[in-house]
Amino acid sequence: MSKITVKERLKINRQTMPEQLATIRNANFAEVNLGLPEQVAIMEAQRCLQCKEPKCMSGCPVNVNISQFIDFVAQGNMPAAALSLLGDNALPAVTGRVCPQETQCECECVRGFKGLPVAIGYLERYVADWARGHEDQLSTSVAAPTGKKIAVIGSGPAGLTAAGELAKLGHAVTVYEALHQPGGVLVYGIPEFRLPKAIVAQEIERLQRLGVKIECNIIVGRTYTLPELKERFDAVFIANGAGLPTFMNIPGENLKGVYSANEYLTRVNLMAAYDPDAQTPVLRPARAAVVGGGNVAMDAARTAKRMGAQRVAIVYRRGKAEMPARAEEVHHAEQEGIEFELLSLPVEILGSENRWVTGLKCLRMQLGEPDASGRCRPEPIPGSEFVVECDMVISALGSRANPLLTHTCPDLKLDKRGNIMVDDKGMTSIPGVFAGGDIVRGAATVILAMGDGKNTAKAINDYLRIVQVSRI
Repeated sequence: MSKITVKERLKINRQTMPEQLATIRNANFAEVNLGLPEQVAIMEAQRCLQCKEPKCMSGCPVNVNISQFIDFVAQGNMPAAALSLLGDNALPAVTGRVCPQETQCECECVRGFKGLPVAIGYLERYVADWARGHEDQLSTSVAAPTGKKIAVIGSGPAGLTAAGELAKLGHAVTVYEALHQPGGVLVYGIPEFRLPKAIVAQEIERLQRLGVKIECNIIVGRTYTLPELKERFDAVFIANGAGLPTFMNIPGENLKGVYSANEYLTRVNLMAAYDPDAQTPVLRPARAAVVGGGNVAMDAARTAKRMGAQRVAIVYRRGKAEMPARAEEVHHAEQEGIEFELLSLPVEILGSENRWVTGLKCLRMQLGEPDASGRCRPEPIPGSEFVVECDMVISALGSRANPLLTHTCPDLKLDKRGNIMVDDKGMTSIPGVFAGGDIVRGAATVILAMGDGKNTAKAINDYLRIVQVSRI
Protein backbone atom coordinates (compact mmCIF):
# COMPACT_ATOMS: atom_id res chain seq x y z
CA MET A 1 0.00 0.00 0.00
CA SER A 2 1.36 3.39 -0.96
CA LYS A 3 2.07 5.79 1.89
CA ILE A 4 -0.72 8.27 2.60
CA THR A 5 0.27 11.87 3.10
CA VAL A 6 -0.98 13.98 5.99
CA LYS A 7 -2.90 16.13 3.53
CA GLU A 8 -4.70 13.07 2.18
CA ARG A 9 -5.48 11.84 5.69
CA LEU A 10 -7.01 15.18 6.62
CA LYS A 11 -9.44 14.96 3.70
CA ILE A 12 -11.02 11.75 5.02
CA ASN A 13 -14.19 12.32 7.05
CA ARG A 14 -14.94 10.34 10.19
CA GLN A 15 -16.86 7.18 9.35
CA THR A 16 -20.18 6.34 10.98
CA MET A 17 -21.13 3.10 12.73
CA PRO A 18 -23.98 1.17 11.10
CA GLU A 19 -26.74 0.42 13.59
CA GLN A 20 -30.22 -1.04 13.87
CA LEU A 21 -33.07 1.36 13.21
CA ALA A 22 -34.38 2.78 16.50
CA THR A 23 -37.98 1.78 15.75
CA ILE A 24 -36.88 -1.83 15.31
CA ARG A 25 -34.20 -2.20 17.97
CA ASN A 26 -36.31 -0.82 20.84
CA ALA A 27 -38.31 -4.03 20.67
CA ASN A 28 -35.40 -6.52 20.54
CA PHE A 29 -32.24 -7.31 22.47
CA ALA A 30 -29.91 -7.72 19.47
CA GLU A 31 -26.82 -5.53 19.45
CA VAL A 32 -27.55 -1.93 18.42
CA ASN A 33 -24.19 -1.12 16.80
CA LEU A 34 -23.39 -3.42 13.88
CA GLY A 35 -19.65 -2.87 13.44
CA LEU A 36 -17.59 -1.37 10.63
CA PRO A 37 -17.04 -3.17 7.30
CA GLU A 38 -13.36 -3.83 6.57
CA GLN A 39 -12.86 -1.11 3.95
CA VAL A 40 -14.62 1.44 6.16
CA ALA A 41 -12.37 0.47 9.09
CA ILE A 42 -9.28 0.89 6.91
CA MET A 43 -10.48 4.29 5.74
CA GLU A 44 -11.13 5.41 9.33
CA ALA A 45 -7.68 4.17 10.39
CA GLN A 46 -6.12 6.20 7.57
CA ARG A 47 -7.46 9.35 9.26
CA CYS A 48 -4.92 8.84 12.06
CA LEU A 49 -2.03 11.29 11.69
CA GLN A 50 0.43 8.92 13.41
CA CYS A 51 1.67 11.62 15.77
CA LYS A 52 5.27 11.30 16.96
CA GLU A 53 4.01 11.69 20.53
CA PRO A 54 0.45 10.26 20.44
CA LYS A 55 -1.58 11.98 23.14
CA CYS A 56 -4.38 9.43 22.75
CA MET A 57 -2.35 6.90 24.73
CA SER A 58 -2.28 9.20 27.75
CA GLY A 59 -6.08 9.05 27.83
CA CYS A 60 -6.19 5.23 27.91
CA PRO A 61 -6.31 3.66 31.41
CA VAL A 62 -4.82 0.39 30.09
CA ASN A 63 -2.16 2.18 28.02
CA VAL A 64 -3.01 0.61 24.65
CA ASN A 65 -0.51 1.50 21.91
CA ILE A 66 -3.29 3.08 19.91
CA SER A 67 -1.34 4.58 17.04
CA GLN A 68 0.46 1.28 16.43
CA PHE A 69 -2.60 -0.95 16.08
CA ILE A 70 -4.40 1.70 14.03
CA ASP A 71 -1.41 1.97 11.69
CA PHE A 72 -1.60 -1.77 11.08
CA VAL A 73 -5.32 -1.44 10.29
CA ALA A 74 -4.58 1.39 7.85
CA GLN A 75 -2.16 -0.96 6.08
CA GLY A 76 -4.75 -3.74 6.00
CA ASN A 77 -2.52 -5.90 8.23
CA MET A 78 -5.18 -7.25 10.59
CA PRO A 79 -3.11 -10.03 12.22
CA ALA A 80 -0.47 -7.48 13.30
CA ALA A 81 -3.19 -5.10 14.51
CA ALA A 82 -4.81 -7.86 16.54
CA LEU A 83 -1.54 -9.00 18.13
CA SER A 84 -0.69 -5.41 19.04
CA LEU A 85 -4.09 -4.76 20.60
CA LEU A 86 -4.33 -8.08 22.43
CA GLY A 87 -0.87 -7.55 23.84
CA ASP A 88 -2.06 -4.42 25.61
CA ASN A 89 -5.74 -5.09 26.32
CA ALA A 90 -7.14 -8.26 27.91
CA LEU A 91 -10.74 -7.55 26.82
CA PRO A 92 -10.68 -5.45 23.62
CA ALA A 93 -14.04 -6.68 22.28
CA VAL A 94 -15.57 -5.43 25.54
CA THR A 95 -13.84 -2.04 25.72
CA GLY A 96 -14.48 -1.44 22.03
CA ARG A 97 -18.18 -1.53 22.89
CA VAL A 98 -18.58 0.02 26.34
CA CYS A 99 -15.51 2.20 26.98
CA PRO A 100 -16.22 5.98 27.09
CA GLN A 101 -13.61 6.77 24.43
CA GLU A 102 -15.09 10.23 23.87
CA THR A 103 -13.87 11.35 27.31
CA GLN A 104 -10.58 9.44 27.28
CA CYS A 105 -8.46 8.51 24.27
CA GLU A 106 -10.57 10.26 21.63
CA CYS A 107 -10.74 13.53 23.54
CA GLU A 108 -6.91 13.63 23.38
CA CYS A 109 -6.82 12.96 19.62
CA VAL A 110 -5.18 15.82 17.71
CA ARG A 111 -7.76 15.54 14.93
CA GLY A 112 -10.47 16.42 17.42
CA PHE A 113 -9.06 19.90 17.99
CA LYS A 114 -10.32 21.12 14.60
CA GLY A 115 -12.89 18.51 13.75
CA LEU A 116 -13.86 14.99 14.77
CA PRO A 117 -11.34 12.67 16.43
CA VAL A 118 -10.35 9.32 15.00
CA ALA A 119 -13.00 6.73 15.95
CA ILE A 120 -10.62 4.78 18.15
CA GLY A 121 -13.42 2.82 19.84
CA TYR A 122 -14.88 1.70 16.50
CA LEU A 123 -11.45 0.52 15.34
CA GLU A 124 -10.76 -1.27 18.61
CA ARG A 125 -14.04 -3.12 18.25
CA TYR A 126 -13.30 -3.96 14.62
CA VAL A 127 -9.86 -5.41 15.38
CA ALA A 128 -11.10 -7.33 18.42
CA ASP A 129 -13.97 -8.86 16.44
CA TRP A 130 -11.59 -9.75 13.62
CA ALA A 131 -9.33 -11.48 16.15
CA ARG A 132 -12.24 -13.49 17.57
CA GLY A 133 -12.93 -14.88 14.10
CA HIS A 134 -9.29 -15.51 13.12
CA GLU A 135 -7.67 -17.05 16.19
CA ASP A 136 -5.86 -19.55 13.97
CA GLN A 137 -3.77 -16.66 12.62
CA LEU A 138 -2.76 -15.45 16.07
CA SER A 139 -0.36 -16.82 18.65
CA THR A 140 0.00 -15.77 22.26
CA SER A 141 3.17 -16.43 24.21
CA VAL A 142 3.06 -17.35 27.89
CA ALA A 143 6.11 -17.27 30.12
CA ALA A 144 7.46 -20.44 31.72
CA PRO A 145 5.66 -21.45 34.94
CA THR A 146 6.95 -19.57 37.96
CA GLY A 147 5.47 -21.90 40.56
CA LYS A 148 3.62 -18.98 42.13
CA LYS A 149 -0.13 -19.20 42.83
CA ILE A 150 -2.42 -16.19 42.83
CA ALA A 151 -6.08 -15.95 43.83
CA VAL A 152 -8.29 -13.36 42.16
CA ILE A 153 -11.60 -12.57 43.86
CA GLY A 154 -14.19 -11.52 41.30
CA SER A 155 -14.39 -12.14 37.55
CA GLY A 156 -15.41 -8.66 36.48
CA PRO A 157 -13.23 -6.39 34.31
CA ALA A 158 -10.58 -5.75 36.99
CA GLY A 159 -10.28 -9.41 37.99
CA LEU A 160 -10.22 -10.77 34.44
CA THR A 161 -7.63 -8.24 33.32
CA ALA A 162 -5.33 -8.99 36.24
CA ALA A 163 -5.79 -12.73 35.73
CA GLY A 164 -4.85 -12.51 32.06
CA GLU A 165 -1.77 -10.38 32.72
CA LEU A 166 -0.56 -12.65 35.53
CA ALA A 167 -1.15 -15.82 33.50
CA LYS A 168 0.97 -14.44 30.64
CA LEU A 169 3.76 -13.93 33.18
CA GLY A 170 3.69 -17.64 34.03
CA HIS A 171 1.80 -17.54 37.33
CA ALA A 172 -0.95 -20.03 38.20
CA VAL A 173 -4.13 -17.96 38.56
CA THR A 174 -7.43 -19.05 40.09
CA VAL A 175 -10.40 -16.69 39.83
CA TYR A 176 -13.24 -17.06 42.34
CA GLU A 177 -16.67 -15.83 41.20
CA ALA A 178 -19.70 -15.59 43.50
CA LEU A 179 -22.28 -15.97 40.71
CA HIS A 180 -22.94 -19.01 38.56
CA GLN A 181 -21.38 -17.42 35.47
CA PRO A 182 -18.11 -15.46 35.12
CA GLY A 183 -17.98 -11.90 33.85
CA GLY A 184 -19.19 -9.80 36.78
CA VAL A 185 -20.86 -6.56 35.72
CA LEU A 186 -20.14 -7.44 32.09
CA VAL A 187 -22.81 -10.15 32.24
CA TYR A 188 -25.18 -9.05 35.00
CA GLY A 189 -25.12 -5.30 34.49
CA ILE A 190 -24.61 -4.42 30.82
CA PRO A 191 -27.52 -5.36 28.55
CA GLU A 192 -27.26 -7.74 25.61
CA PHE A 193 -28.00 -4.95 23.13
CA ARG A 194 -24.84 -3.13 24.22
CA LEU A 195 -22.58 -6.08 25.01
CA PRO A 196 -23.65 -9.54 23.81
CA LYS A 197 -22.96 -12.24 26.38
CA ALA A 198 -21.47 -14.54 23.71
CA ILE A 199 -18.69 -11.96 23.17
CA VAL A 200 -17.92 -11.81 26.89
CA ALA A 201 -17.82 -15.61 26.97
CA GLN A 202 -15.35 -15.70 24.06
CA GLU A 203 -13.08 -13.16 25.74
CA ILE A 204 -13.13 -15.24 28.92
CA GLU A 205 -12.41 -18.46 27.00
CA ARG A 206 -9.33 -16.81 25.50
CA LEU A 207 -8.06 -16.02 29.01
CA GLN A 208 -8.74 -19.61 30.06
CA ARG A 209 -6.61 -20.83 27.18
CA LEU A 210 -3.79 -18.80 28.71
CA GLY A 211 -4.18 -20.97 31.81
CA VAL A 212 -6.58 -18.90 33.94
CA LYS A 213 -8.75 -21.16 36.10
CA ILE A 214 -12.23 -19.90 37.06
CA GLU A 215 -14.37 -21.33 39.86
CA CYS A 216 -17.96 -20.07 40.08
CA ASN A 217 -20.43 -20.20 42.99
CA ILE A 218 -17.62 -19.34 45.41
CA ILE A 219 -18.46 -16.53 47.82
CA VAL A 220 -15.33 -15.24 49.52
CA GLY A 221 -16.51 -14.34 52.98
CA ARG A 222 -18.72 -17.43 53.12
CA THR A 223 -17.26 -20.33 51.12
CA TYR A 224 -13.72 -19.23 51.97
CA THR A 225 -12.42 -16.39 54.06
CA LEU A 226 -9.69 -14.04 52.91
CA PRO A 227 -7.25 -15.34 55.57
CA GLU A 228 -7.83 -18.88 54.24
CA LEU A 229 -6.97 -17.80 50.70
CA LYS A 230 -3.92 -15.94 52.00
CA GLU A 231 -2.66 -19.22 53.46
CA ARG A 232 -3.14 -21.13 50.20
CA PHE A 233 -1.84 -18.56 47.70
CA ASP A 234 1.29 -16.46 47.29
CA ALA A 235 -0.78 -13.35 46.59
CA VAL A 236 -4.44 -12.35 46.47
CA PHE A 237 -6.13 -9.71 44.31
CA ILE A 238 -9.54 -8.50 45.52
CA ALA A 239 -11.72 -7.29 42.64
CA ASN A 240 -15.24 -8.07 43.82
CA GLY A 241 -16.67 -4.75 42.65
CA ALA A 242 -19.31 -2.57 44.28
CA GLY A 243 -22.56 -4.47 44.08
CA LEU A 244 -24.56 -3.02 46.95
CA PRO A 245 -27.28 -0.77 45.50
CA THR A 246 -27.98 2.79 46.63
CA PHE A 247 -31.55 3.93 47.18
CA MET A 248 -33.17 7.37 47.42
CA ASN A 249 -34.37 7.13 51.05
CA ILE A 250 -37.74 8.68 50.26
CA PRO A 251 -41.24 7.58 51.32
CA GLY A 252 -42.68 4.72 49.30
CA GLU A 253 -39.45 2.87 48.48
CA ASN A 254 -40.88 -0.29 50.05
CA LEU A 255 -43.83 -0.37 47.66
CA LYS A 256 -44.25 -3.25 45.23
CA GLY A 257 -42.80 -2.33 41.87
CA VAL A 258 -39.62 -0.63 43.14
CA TYR A 259 -36.33 -2.12 41.92
CA SER A 260 -32.69 -1.27 42.27
CA ALA A 261 -31.06 -1.13 38.85
CA ASN A 262 -28.71 -3.92 40.02
CA GLU A 263 -31.59 -6.31 40.65
CA TYR A 264 -33.58 -5.35 37.58
CA LEU A 265 -30.66 -5.67 35.17
CA THR A 266 -29.45 -8.89 36.81
CA ARG A 267 -32.88 -10.48 36.38
CA VAL A 268 -33.09 -9.44 32.74
CA ASN A 269 -29.43 -9.96 31.73
CA LEU A 270 -27.83 -12.73 33.75
CA MET A 271 -31.07 -14.56 34.52
CA ALA A 272 -32.37 -14.04 30.95
CA ALA A 273 -35.79 -12.63 31.81
CA TYR A 274 -35.79 -11.02 28.35
CA ASP A 275 -36.33 -14.51 26.93
CA PRO A 276 -40.12 -15.16 26.80
CA ASP A 277 -39.46 -18.79 27.74
CA ALA A 278 -37.40 -17.95 30.82
CA GLN A 279 -38.80 -18.71 34.27
CA THR A 280 -37.21 -15.63 35.85
CA PRO A 281 -39.90 -13.41 37.42
CA VAL A 282 -39.70 -9.72 36.52
CA LEU A 283 -42.30 -6.96 36.24
CA ARG A 284 -43.36 -5.87 32.76
CA PRO A 285 -45.09 -2.52 33.43
CA ALA A 286 -46.86 -0.25 30.99
CA ARG A 287 -45.08 2.80 32.43
CA ALA A 288 -41.64 2.90 34.05
CA ALA A 289 -39.60 5.64 35.72
CA VAL A 290 -35.83 5.32 36.07
CA VAL A 291 -34.08 7.62 38.54
CA GLY A 292 -30.51 8.60 37.65
CA GLY A 293 -28.42 9.99 34.81
CA GLY A 294 -25.57 7.55 34.32
CA ASN A 295 -24.97 4.64 31.96
CA VAL A 296 -26.79 2.27 34.31
CA ALA A 297 -29.89 4.48 34.17
CA MET A 298 -29.74 4.44 30.36
CA ASP A 299 -29.33 0.65 30.39
CA ALA A 300 -32.29 0.18 32.74
CA ALA A 301 -34.55 2.54 30.78
CA ARG A 302 -33.71 1.04 27.40
CA THR A 303 -34.18 -2.44 28.85
CA ALA A 304 -37.62 -1.56 30.26
CA LYS A 305 -38.62 -0.29 26.83
CA ARG A 306 -37.57 -3.57 25.24
CA MET A 307 -39.43 -5.49 27.93
CA GLY A 308 -42.68 -3.93 26.69
CA ALA A 309 -43.13 -0.66 28.60
CA GLN A 310 -45.13 1.80 26.51
CA ARG A 311 -43.69 4.82 28.31
CA VAL A 312 -40.29 5.04 29.99
CA ALA A 313 -39.06 8.23 31.64
CA ILE A 314 -35.60 8.98 33.00
CA VAL A 315 -35.85 11.29 36.00
CA TYR A 316 -32.65 13.24 36.70
CA ARG A 317 -32.13 16.15 39.06
CA ARG A 318 -29.68 18.03 36.82
CA GLY A 319 -29.74 18.98 33.13
CA LYS A 320 -28.68 17.00 30.08
CA ALA A 321 -25.23 18.62 29.98
CA GLU A 322 -24.51 17.34 33.50
CA MET A 323 -25.53 13.73 32.85
CA PRO A 324 -22.57 11.37 33.46
CA ALA A 325 -23.82 8.83 30.90
CA ARG A 326 -21.98 8.41 27.61
CA ALA A 327 -23.24 10.75 24.89
CA GLU A 328 -23.88 7.75 22.62
CA GLU A 329 -26.05 6.06 25.24
CA VAL A 330 -28.12 9.21 25.78
CA HIS A 331 -28.50 9.64 22.02
CA HIS A 332 -29.57 6.03 21.56
CA ALA A 333 -32.07 6.33 24.41
CA GLU A 334 -33.61 9.43 22.84
CA GLN A 335 -33.84 7.69 19.47
CA GLU A 336 -35.61 4.75 21.08
CA GLY A 337 -38.35 6.89 22.55
CA ILE A 338 -37.12 7.23 26.13
CA GLU A 339 -38.48 10.42 27.71
CA PHE A 340 -36.33 12.67 29.89
CA GLU A 341 -37.68 14.47 32.97
CA LEU A 342 -34.64 16.66 33.58
CA LEU A 343 -34.13 19.03 36.51
CA SER A 344 -36.51 16.83 38.51
CA LEU A 345 -35.96 15.51 42.03
CA PRO A 346 -38.00 12.52 43.29
CA VAL A 347 -39.44 13.16 46.75
CA GLU A 348 -41.96 10.32 47.14
CA ILE A 349 -43.09 7.12 45.46
CA LEU A 350 -46.87 6.94 45.36
CA GLY A 351 -48.84 3.71 45.69
CA SER A 352 -52.29 2.17 45.58
CA GLU A 353 -54.28 0.67 48.45
CA ASN A 354 -52.70 -2.72 47.75
CA ARG A 355 -49.24 -1.12 47.82
CA TRP A 356 -48.39 -1.19 44.12
CA VAL A 357 -46.53 1.76 42.60
CA THR A 358 -48.77 4.31 40.86
CA GLY A 359 -46.45 7.29 40.41
CA LEU A 360 -43.30 9.20 41.29
CA LYS A 361 -43.79 12.58 42.95
CA CYS A 362 -41.06 15.07 42.00
CA LEU A 363 -39.95 18.67 42.47
CA ARG A 364 -38.73 20.88 39.64
CA MET A 365 -35.12 22.00 40.11
CA GLN A 366 -32.93 24.85 38.97
CA LEU A 367 -29.14 24.87 38.70
CA GLY A 368 -27.19 26.95 41.17
CA GLU A 369 -23.49 27.30 41.91
CA PRO A 370 -21.03 24.46 41.11
CA ASP A 371 -20.55 21.84 43.85
CA ALA A 372 -17.44 19.82 44.73
CA SER A 373 -17.81 17.74 41.55
CA GLY A 374 -17.68 20.86 39.39
CA ARG A 375 -21.27 20.45 38.25
CA CYS A 376 -23.91 23.05 39.05
CA ARG A 377 -25.76 22.25 42.25
CA PRO A 378 -29.47 21.50 41.72
CA GLU A 379 -31.79 23.55 43.91
CA PRO A 380 -35.54 22.87 44.38
CA ILE A 381 -38.15 25.32 43.13
CA PRO A 382 -40.79 25.74 45.88
CA GLY A 383 -44.33 24.73 44.91
CA SER A 384 -43.25 22.95 41.73
CA GLU A 385 -44.45 19.43 42.62
CA PHE A 386 -45.61 17.15 39.82
CA VAL A 387 -46.18 13.42 39.36
CA VAL A 388 -44.65 11.06 36.81
CA GLU A 389 -47.29 8.36 36.43
CA CYS A 390 -45.70 4.91 36.43
CA ASP A 391 -46.18 1.30 37.51
CA MET A 392 -42.51 0.64 38.24
CA VAL A 393 -39.63 2.71 39.63
CA ILE A 394 -35.98 1.75 39.10
CA SER A 395 -33.35 3.38 41.28
CA ALA A 396 -30.11 3.81 39.30
CA LEU A 397 -28.18 6.01 41.71
CA GLY A 398 -24.97 4.03 41.83
CA SER A 399 -23.70 1.30 44.11
CA ARG A 400 -21.31 0.85 46.98
CA ALA A 401 -19.08 -1.79 48.49
CA ASN A 402 -20.71 -4.99 49.69
CA PRO A 403 -19.38 -5.62 53.22
CA LEU A 404 -19.64 -9.43 53.05
CA LEU A 405 -15.94 -9.99 52.34
CA THR A 406 -14.49 -7.13 54.34
CA HIS A 407 -16.49 -7.96 57.49
CA THR A 408 -14.76 -11.35 57.66
CA CYS A 409 -11.32 -9.74 57.61
CA PRO A 410 -11.05 -6.88 60.14
CA ASP A 411 -7.36 -6.40 59.30
CA LEU A 412 -8.33 -4.81 55.99
CA LYS A 413 -8.32 -1.04 56.29
CA LEU A 414 -11.39 0.62 54.76
CA ASP A 415 -12.30 4.22 54.01
CA LYS A 416 -15.45 5.89 55.30
CA ARG A 417 -17.46 4.53 52.35
CA GLY A 418 -16.44 0.95 53.08
CA ASN A 419 -14.03 0.74 50.15
CA ILE A 420 -10.70 -1.02 50.58
CA MET A 421 -7.73 1.30 51.05
CA VAL A 422 -4.59 0.57 49.02
CA ASP A 423 -1.16 2.12 48.50
CA ASP A 424 0.19 3.39 45.18
CA LYS A 425 0.97 -0.21 44.16
CA GLY A 426 -2.53 -1.46 44.88
CA MET A 427 -1.52 -3.32 48.07
CA THR A 428 -3.93 -3.32 50.99
CA SER A 429 -3.04 -3.11 54.68
CA ILE A 430 -2.33 -6.86 54.54
CA PRO A 431 1.00 -7.73 52.87
CA GLY A 432 0.48 -9.82 49.75
CA VAL A 433 -3.19 -8.86 49.44
CA PHE A 434 -3.98 -6.36 46.68
CA ALA A 435 -7.23 -4.75 45.55
CA GLY A 436 -8.52 -2.76 42.59
CA GLY A 437 -11.57 -1.71 40.62
CA ASP A 438 -14.84 -0.55 42.15
CA ILE A 439 -14.09 -2.06 45.58
CA VAL A 440 -11.30 0.54 45.84
CA ARG A 441 -12.43 3.53 43.79
CA GLY A 442 -16.20 3.14 44.12
CA ALA A 443 -18.58 2.54 41.22
CA ALA A 444 -16.76 3.62 38.06
CA THR A 445 -16.25 2.53 34.46
CA VAL A 446 -15.20 -0.82 33.03
CA ILE A 447 -12.01 0.60 31.57
CA LEU A 448 -10.89 2.20 34.86
CA ALA A 449 -11.36 -1.16 36.58
CA MET A 450 -9.32 -2.80 33.82
CA GLY A 451 -6.60 -0.20 34.30
CA ASP A 452 -6.46 -1.12 37.98
CA GLY A 453 -6.27 -4.80 37.07
CA LYS A 454 -3.41 -4.30 34.63
CA ASN A 455 -1.40 -2.00 36.90
CA THR A 456 -1.90 -4.18 39.97
CA ALA A 457 -0.89 -7.32 38.06
CA LYS A 458 2.49 -5.72 37.43
CA ALA A 459 2.74 -4.75 41.10
CA ILE A 460 1.89 -8.31 42.17
CA ASN A 461 4.55 -9.70 39.86
CA ASP A 462 7.12 -7.27 41.30
CA TYR A 463 6.05 -8.18 44.85
CA LEU A 464 6.48 -11.90 44.21
CA ARG A 465 9.98 -11.35 42.83
CA ILE A 466 10.97 -9.26 45.86
CA VAL A 467 9.58 -11.88 48.26
CA GLN A 468 11.42 -14.65 46.41
CA VAL A 469 14.71 -12.76 46.52
CA SER A 470 14.29 -12.00 50.23
CA ARG A 471 13.87 -15.71 50.96
CA ILE A 472 17.09 -16.72 49.20
